[in-house]
Parts: sequence; structure tokens; C-alpha cells
Amino acid sequence: MPDRPEVTAAEIARLAGVGRAAVSNWRRRHPDFPRPCGGTDASPAFRLDEVERWLRAQGKIAELPVLEQAWQKLETLRDPAGHPAAPLTGAGALLLLLHRDPAAWQDLHGEGDTRLATALPRAVRRSAENALGPDGTALLGLSALAGSTELDLARLLARLAAERTPAAAFEQLLTRHAEANTRQLSPTPPEAAALLAALAGSPGTVLDPACGLGALLLAADPGADRRGQDLDPVHAALALLRLALHTPAGVAGPLALDLRAGDALRADAHPGLAADAVLCQPPYNERDWGHDELQYDPRWPGGLVPPRGESELAWVLHCLARTRPGGLAALLLPPAVASRRAGRRIRAELVRSGALRAVVALPAGAAPPYGVPLHLWVLRGPRPDDGFRQVLLLDAAAAHPAAEGGRERIDWPALHRTVLDAWQAFDRAARSGGPVSADRPGVHRAVAALDLLDDETDLSPARHVPAAPAGGDELQHLRGRLAELLAPLADLDAVLPEVAAVHPPAAPPVVTIGELARAGALELHTGAPAGPAGGPGDVPLLTDQDLLAGGPPSGTVPRGAAGITTRPGDVLVPALGGGTARVVRPGGPLDGAAAGPRVHLLRPDPDQLDPDYLAGVLRATGSARRAASHASTTSRLDVRRVEVPRIPPARQRELGAALRRIAEVEAALAQAAALGRALAQGLTDGLAGGALTTGPAPGAPRTNNRLPSGGM
Repeated sequence: MPDRPEVTAAEIARLAGVGRAAVSNWRRRHPDFPRPCGGTDASPAFRLDEVERWLRAQGKIAELPVLEQAWQKLETLRDPAGHPAAPLTGAGALLLLLHRDPAAWQDLHGEGDTRLATALPRAVRRSAENALGPDGTALLGLSALAGSTELDLARLLARLAAERTPAAAFEQLLTRHAEANTRQLSPTPPEAAALLAALAGSPGTVLDPACGLGALLLAADPGADRRGQDLDPVHAALALLRLALHTPAGVAGPLALDLRAGDALRADAHPGLAADAVLCQPPYNERDWGHDELQYDPRWPGGLVPPRGESELAWVLHCLARTRPGGLAALLLPPAVASRRAGRRIRAELVRSGALRAVVALPAGAAPPYGVPLHLWVLRGPRPDDGFRQVLLLDAAAAHPAAEGGRERIDWPALHRTVLDAWQAFDRAARSGGPVSADRPGVHRAVAALDLLDDETDLSPARHVPAAPAGGDELQHLRGRLAELLAPLADLDAVLPEVAAVHPPAAPPVVTIGELARAGALELHTGAPAGPAGGPGDVPLLTDQDLLAGGPPSGTVPRGAAGITTRPGDVLVPALGGGTARVVRPGGPLDGAAAGPRVHLLRPDPDQLDPDYLAGVLRATGSARRAASHASTTSRLDVRRVEVPRIPPARQRELGAALRRIAEVEAALAQAAALGRALAQGLTDGLAGGALTTGPAPGAPRTNNRLPSGGM
């Protein structure tokens, strides 16, 4: 273990809120920049205390954030030969003490180091045993905590918990761990977990047999008896702590949490369990999942052993075996599971028995691996008296084409509504024996089992859901909205400010945003990493992609983990790219939102700096070009280097009003362009597919929509 914290260039950039290229420039331009103390030539490491002193001396940070201090302390406890997340279990156990028994810490924190080093581990263990019982405490491995508790870390964690909450502090630490170990860890996003939990409703018992860090169990009804298992014992321990920290402190222990370590396929920790709901995102593409030793396992229906290359179907059958009759199982699976020839016999058995109830095609970016459009399978534990034999096939990816722009562009509320509305109507019909609701072309279709049981039993929704025809009413609505947007833009003299050329161009003195921040003319904040969504009290989360797209906040974050939130007059800038800056308006969609990752928040003093003028300067081509740093594939804006002309506040407000009008025209043009593309595509699809024809509808007055001569 290192005797003092070390940081890489990327971590220095995070501390200072700049791009990595800026750190490289500092190393070249400043001879007093700290020398590397380790690492490699390509990725050198630096002593944190030296870097912190240098950044403070240069005015680039005032104080190292408590979260960063705590994370670096945890890094010093990490054994290079051990599990990278092992120190987090001790940190989580201490946060659990702060959550459930804050008075114990109040009694101890003022003690001397000698007494604290002896009493604190006992208090942590006692708190864990009260909350988690002996089995849960054993999973945490707290026997090692007594000899390794780092008192400075304990005090930092207490400060971090006081700033947020113990649960929010732990979420921030887990987020840092996940970001640092992306290849080994791909947690289910909170929005996807919430979708699976909503399908389950309010079950009495919930199981996740491959729980990872517990995202699906965290999203489930907190009143349920939650059980889980994971092959990685450290991840199982972290999931247990996470669930305990999100349970109200007033709930008496031991809590209804039962998480175990182990391989659920080979060594099921919950044999005989009949859960009301099983939620799971299992490991994918595993060749060594136990095919040979599980040939005669009772979980395989009719003796159908999943093929060696179909580990995902083995997990489907395991989840179904742990679901009570009539209970629900929901799994996130790769799309190939629905169509691979090797699995057709098991798919056919799931359809034939009535166990498989729905397959939902989600847009790419819904859950890792983010480049793959995953499928959501919904199953019911078969009941002898249930003769319902239909499958709901829902193509949510086609229903939400705007979501194809990546994981941060998914409209999760709309996606939830589409999936839940279709599933709940279908499930009501299945339970009551009544007629299934009408299909929705292009979105979902209920297919009889006999129509699926062919030589392939391909369950891919795209194969069975017909494309939606272009509707005349919908296109007419688009046409009307486009005309409404374009009407005021026809008179540009009325919407754009009047301008005149200046010869020679004005060249007032300039000052950088970094200098303005040091002078107190503005505050500069960098958005915090997003934690998981919690509930209805969450704060809207604004990402850099929201800023670039000109849209409202697309995510949420628990209030305790929100970090800096916006207020009217703030100026928001994405860290990646340039030429974009938005001003927060009173009561607007950005007001009160949390600044997310890769978002700079500038809070100018209105007596010294007009927000609209500042935003206009940030949007200017020259500003972005001079302050940009470039990596191999991206351009990052070093916002501290942006130069702002020094002009009187009255002139700033005059220019700011003009720049605001220009920005509003630009936003209207962008919206009109998007509507125009949608209208053109809809007309093209309708005419090419036969759903539309040329000329007016029967009985409608004829209008001239032809292009002028030479328009093509």
C-alpha cells in the first residue's frame, strides 16, 4: 500500500475542473509543477499533497473537496494484490454507524487517537451486527477493520456524511470506484433498475441472484424482504451496505436483507425460495457457467439443459425456478438470446408453458453494454390453472427514436410510460382472461404462442411488430407546428437586433474567467458525478448532452447528492466541445437543476457581469477556439482561460440583450429544423409505404404544396 496518496494527471484535472490537456500544459509551462513520484512515462503519478499545495498556490483550487480527500485516503488503504473495492467495505460500515447510531460517533469523535482506535472498531461492529445480523456482519469481513481503521479517514467520512447524508456519501464513493474500474464493473443504471422494479410492483420478497452492487434491489420496494447473491464477495458486501444505508435509520434491525456470496448457478444460496419477484441482469457470454456439472439439475424444465453457449438462458431458467407460481421475473438480456438457433428449444418451452409473457426491445444505452440495444424479458411463474398463451412483443427502441443518441439522451420518463402502459394492460388481460388490448403498430403487438412456435422461435420484437404507418393527422400536426415556428422568423428585422460594422474592430482589454473568479466577480463550479436516482424527492440532473441539445434536464439525482444546483442568472457551459452556453431563467426548465458531470456552472455577480453578455462571449467562436484543449477525439473547453472583454456593466447589459435575442432565434431555428426533418421523413415513409397518396383527402380543399419551378 502507498504510504501517501498519489494522483494521476486525469485525477489532477478532476480536482481543478479542467481537461487533462491543461494539466499537460501546466507541466510544460511551470517549472515548479510537482515532479512525478511513480507510475510510467505515459501515465505518471504525483504526490497528492504536493499537487494540492501547487494548485492552491496558483489559485486553481481553494481547498481539496472532502470527497476527494476521502477517496485518496481510501486509495492508501488499498492492497495492490487485493480487491480494489475492499477498503470501501470498512468505509461503508463506518457510514452505517453514522446513519443508524450518530450519537455513538458524537461520543467518540472527540476522544484521543489511542482510545478512538480501540473504541471505534467495536462501535462499528456493534452497529453492523444490530442492523445486518451475524451473517451480514460476517459478509463484510469486519474482523480486519479493527487493525486497519484509519482515523483521518473516519473523520473525513464523518465530514462527508455531514455535508450530504451517509447514504449519499457512500453513493459518491461507489460512483468513484465504478468510474475507476469500468472494465471490471458495469452497474445497472438507476433508470433501468427503476423500470424493472416498476414491473414487479410491490412484492413481499425480491431476489437478485447476480446482484453486483445491488442496483436492482435498491430500486425495489423498500418494504420488501430483499435477497441477493453475487459471485464477488466484496460486491455482495457493498450491495448489503448500500441497501442498509438507504433503509431509514428508525427501522429496527436486523433488517430484511439477506445477501450472500457465491455463484448462484453452481451454489445457489437460496434453494427452495419462491420469491414474489426476481430481478436480474446476469453475466453475459459465459462459457464456463456449469454446463457439464449441472446436466441433471431440477431447474431445467423437462430435462432441457441449456446449451453451453446459452448461459443467459440458464440464468432465465434459474430465475424462473426461484419465482413463485404467478410471481414475476424480469431480466435484462442481450438481443441475440431472442434469436440464437442454439436456444430455440428452450425459448419454445418458455412460450409453450406460458412462462414467457413479454420481450421488450430497449434502445441502445439503456444499460451496459451501452452500445447494445438490450432486451427486457418478463416471465410469470407458471400456474396449473393458467391457460393464457400470448406474448407481448414491444419495440421500445423504435417507439423512441430520439433515444438512439446515446445513454444520456434516453427520455426515461417516456420510455417508462410506453413499457409500463403496454405491460400493465396486457397483464390485466392475462390475469382476468379478458380480451388483450389493441395492438399499437410500430410499438407493440400481442402474438399468440402458436404463431411463435416455428423452426426458429425468434422472439425479437422487430421481427413481429409491424412498422407504424405515417398518420395524416400526425403529419398535419407537425406541419402546423412547423408553420407556427417559422411565422415569426419570416421577418428577421423584427427578431434580430440591428447591428452595424465597426472600423477598425473594437479591441477592449480582456480578463480571463479564472481571473474574474479570483477577483470575486463570479463563482465557478464544476458539476458532480451523478449518483443513482432515489425517489420523488430527486433533483433534476442536467448533463452536458442536455446543454448541447438545448433540452431540459434528462436525469435525476438524490437531493443529498445533488451538489451545486442552479439559480436564475447562472450560466451553464459543457466541458466537452465549445460554442454552447445557456442562461438559467426564473421558473425555466433549468432553474433548480443539479449540474451534472462535465458541466461548468458560472455564477456572475450581476452588478459586475451581465449573464447574457457572459453567455454570448462563451458562445463566440474565438472564445472557444482560444480556450480549447484537444485530445485524440474530443475538444475540451478550459473555461478558466476564456477571455472576456472588460467593458462597463451598462454596455454589457445592452450587448447582453442583443445576444439573448440572437440565442432565442438560434434555438427556434434548431427546433424548426428538427420538426422539418421529422415532417419530411414522415411524408417520405407514408408515400413510399402506401399509407399516403398525393393530392388532397376526399372532400378537403385543394392547397398548393408544390415546390416552385426549379425547386429540385
